[in-house]
Amino acid sequence: MNAPAGVQVIVVGAGPVGQSAALLLARWGIQVLVLDRRAGRDSTGSKSICQQRDVLDIWAAAGAGKIAEEGLAWTTARTYYRDRELFSWSFEREGPLPACVNISQTRTEQILDEAIAAQPLIEVRWDHEVTGLDQDPSGVTVRCGQRSLRASYALVCAGARAQGVRQALGVSFDGETFDDQFLICDIKADLPGWENERRFYFDPLWNPGRQVLIHPCPGGTFRIDWQIAPDFIPTKADISGKIGQIIGDRPYELLWHSTYRFHSRIASRMRVGRVLLAGDSAHLVAPFGARGLNSGVPDAENAAWKLAFVLNGWAGEGLLESYHAERHAAARENLEITGATMRFLAPRTVAERMRRRAVLEGGLVAEVDSGRFAEPFWYVDSPLTTPEPTRPFGGRPPKGALCVPAPGVILPDVGLSGGRLREFCRDGFLVLLGDMCDSRLFAQVLGKVITAPLAVRGLAEMDGTGSLAERLGAGPDEAWLIRPDSHIAAIIPHAGPDSVAAAVRRVLGETIGGTA
Repeated sequence: MNAPAGVQVIVVGAGPVGQSAALLLARWGIQVLVLDRRAGRDSTGSKSICQQRDVLDIWAAAGAGKIAEEGLAWTTARTYYRDRELFSWSFEREGPLPACVNISQTRTEQILDEAIAAQPLIEVRWDHEVTGLDQDPSGVTVRCGQRSLRASYALVCAGARAQGVRQALGVSFDGETFDDQFLICDIKADLPGWENERRFYFDPLWNPGRQVLIHPCPGGTFRIDWQIAPDFIPTKADISGKIGQIIGDRPYELLWHSTYRFHSRIASRMRVGRVLLAGDSAHLVAPFGARGLNSGVPDAENAAWKLAFVLNGWAGEGLLESYHAERHAAARENLEITGATMRFLAPRTVAERMRRRAVLEGGLVAEVDSGRFAEPFWYVDSPLTTPEPTRPFGGRPPKGALCVPAPGVILPDVGLSGGRLREFCRDGFLVLLGDMCDSRLFAQVLGKVITAPLAVRGLAEMDGTGSLAERLGAGPDEAWLIRPDSHIAAIIPHAGPDSVAAAVRRVLGETIGGTA
């Protein structure tokens, strides 16, 4: 069977990253074929549960805002050493969307499937395992057994089991696998006081020498993760005993359980010609800090708008090469952060074990590492970003705080009378102008030199209260260029149309070579 006529992108993998990519591509008018090796959708299991604010924003743009609505917005994280609470912290409510929600991956996929079913530009085919992949200057041929499918580009979101595709592309996947296993259980129980709290236990008496993590989920369910020995095979009695040690003699229902090991790996390339890798196909990280799916979905968004711009004739191959530059840097940052976490959670040397004990027994809160929560990657050093010396990147803010806007940083999501600020960013480039800039002049000049979708708006007109410039910290003579993924490409003081046009050309990848 051939691909439907007009298919422009084949997405390999129908998990949340592939689903997100398909929806975002279709939003740009791109026809997509999604392939998955499985016979159908998995129906149980929480899997990836903790979804960060900026990913919820992406899903809202993709037509899956129900994920944020149905998810449980937990507020407090408590960390214990044995039976002693070391510290707690709470998310600050900034912007219209919650800082994060917990919702099972199974339900997330169902909501994304509903959005896909309503999108005529997407076709999903199950039982299509990719067995080969070839590309030439005009497109990509994807083979599934005896079936050959053709498209202009392929986006591989096939999860960790994408070794065959990576090998076909000549891409290595270096890294390591951690010895210890983790046992996951989804339970339904009445646990008063735990409904909006995440609890992390170092070395509890009921799991000596290892960790336990408990997350609340919607509908009175809880997800529990135990670190267990490499050779331990839990029986039903083991699982029942472990649950009882945590919740006591309360009644509960065991909904699902599984075991897994952590990996820390990264692909050597995330773009090879007409093929892009995203999500677990390109990088694997330990889940403490929820940096797996919360980095895979931004991969999908980054790839989708760039593929769409190239396919629609608005940009050249240089823009596609920026996908590797930006998202590979994001993956490296996540590996560094999660690697440090795993060295604290599962120390491998005498020195690491001694340091961990000293930190925990001494109550050195600032040095306790149970996972830094997922954050968007900021494209400060991207070849698409126009730096501005008067707006330097101030570095990562304290836990839970928002970053001061600067070129490369994601735009704060501010509530407006007509919706959220980021909702105005999704249809192309957005230029926000201070009061001293003439919106009509900018629109006239930019419209003559740029074919990509672009809107020019005064900051004052965006917000009926006139306070948006103050809330963002924008000057009256400044122009802010915002990318379709809501990242700030440039902040230009004393702005004129020509300087903004130069920044737009840069964010279209015109200064980047197109070879992979």
